Amino acid sequence: MPGTTLPSAPHYVPPPPTKESLEWADLPIIDFSKVGTPEGRAQLAPRVRDAMRVHGFLMIVNHGWTQTQNDRMFDIADAPFSQVSEDEKKRFQTKTQETGTAEGYKMRRVWTIDNGVRDELEYYTFFGQANHPDVLQPFLPEYQQFARHNHFDVLHPILRLLALGMELPEETFVDIHDFNDAAVKYARFLKYYPRTEEDEAKSKNVWLKGHTDIGTITILWSQPISALQVMSPDGKWRWVRHINNALVVNVGDALEMLTGGFYKATIHRVVQPPRDQRGSTRLGAFYFAMCNDDVRLVPFTASPVLQRVGVVRKIDDEDAPTMSEWRKGRSKAYGMTELKRKDDVVEEQVINGVVVKHYN
Repeated sequence: MPGTTLPSAPHYVPPPPTKESLEWADLPIIDFSKVGTPEGRAQLAPRVRDAMRVHGFLMIVNHGWTQTQNDRMFDIADAPFSQVSEDEKKRFQTKTQETGTAEGYKMRRVWTIDNGVRDELEYYTFFGQANHPDVLQPFLPEYQQFARHNHFDVLHPILRLLALGMELPEETFVDIHDFNDAAVKYARFLKYYPRTEEDEAKSKNVWLKGHTDIGTITILWSQPISALQVMSPDGKWRWVRHINNALVVNVGDALEMLTGGFYKATIHRVVQPPRDQRGSTRLGAFYFAMCNDDVRLVPFTASPVLQRVGVVRKIDDEDAPTMSEWRKGRSKAYGMTELKRKDDVVEEQVINGVVVKHYN
C-alpha cells in the first residue's frame, strides 16, 4: 500500500518447489496484460472458453500484482495461524454447521476424510464479519486490498471473457457479482498441517477428497508446495505445477448451473505433498467468488451458444436454489454428512435437490 507504513509481520518462507518427477497437468496459461482492451479480450475469450470447457482450470500471469506484493500477502496470510493463540482462535470459531456461513476459523480435525481419519486443515475466512482477532486488526486494510484486487482485477475480467465465450454481453456475469466495500467477503487463508504415516495409509494419502467448489469462480494464489491435483479429461489425476506469482483459476458449481453445463465445475483434490516437501505446513491464499445471494442458479438460455449446443441442467429451473441456499446447504453438509457410495471412486449426497459427487 504505497505511501503508508505497513504493520510488521514475520516473513513467511515456504520450502522450494519440488524436484520430484510428477505427472503435471497441462493447464493453459493466460496473459492478463491483454484484458484491458476490447481487442485483447476478443483474442483471449476463445482460449479461456476452451480452457474452461476442456480443463476447467487455467493459470493467469501478469494479473497486476508484483512478486513483492505477493510475498507480503503470504506474510499476512500466515498471521491468522502463527500469530493468534489457540484460545483466541476458538473465540472466533466458525459456526458453519449451524448457519451455513463460513466466517472465522475452521479448526483442525473437524471433517472426516476416510476410514475415520480427520482432516488437518485450518482456515480463516473473511465473510463480512465485524470482529476479528486483535492480531489481525492492523492488516485489515491489506486484506481488503487483496479482496478488491481479486474481485475487480481478476474475477471481473474472467467473467467478461466467459460471457464472450457464450456470445453474451460482456457484463452479463459481472452484473450479478457485487462487491461490498464495507466488508471483505470470500477471502480465505488456510494451512494444511502434516499427518501421521498411519493416517496417510488409512486415507490413501488423500488430504481433501475430489470435489467441485460451491461458487462461480475460485482464484488460488500459486504456492510452491505441490498437493493440488486436477482430474484431467481422460479421468487421471494430475498435479498442478507452481508458477511464481501466478493464479490458478477454476469453475465452481454455481457457474456450471448458470451456464447450463457449458462451463463445467472442475473436479480437484488435495493429497500428501511429494517426498521432498513432506513435513512442511502448506499455506494457501484464496478468493472464492460467488454471485449475489438472491441470484437463482438457472441457465442464461439467451446465450446463442447454449441455443446451439443445448442446455444441461442439474435441476429443473423451478426447483433451482438461489446462491444463498446453495452456499448454505453445501457448507453445512461438507465433511459432516454420510456419503452414499456409488462405486469404487464416486460417493454422493443430495443438497437442495441437486446430486453432489465426491471422488475418493
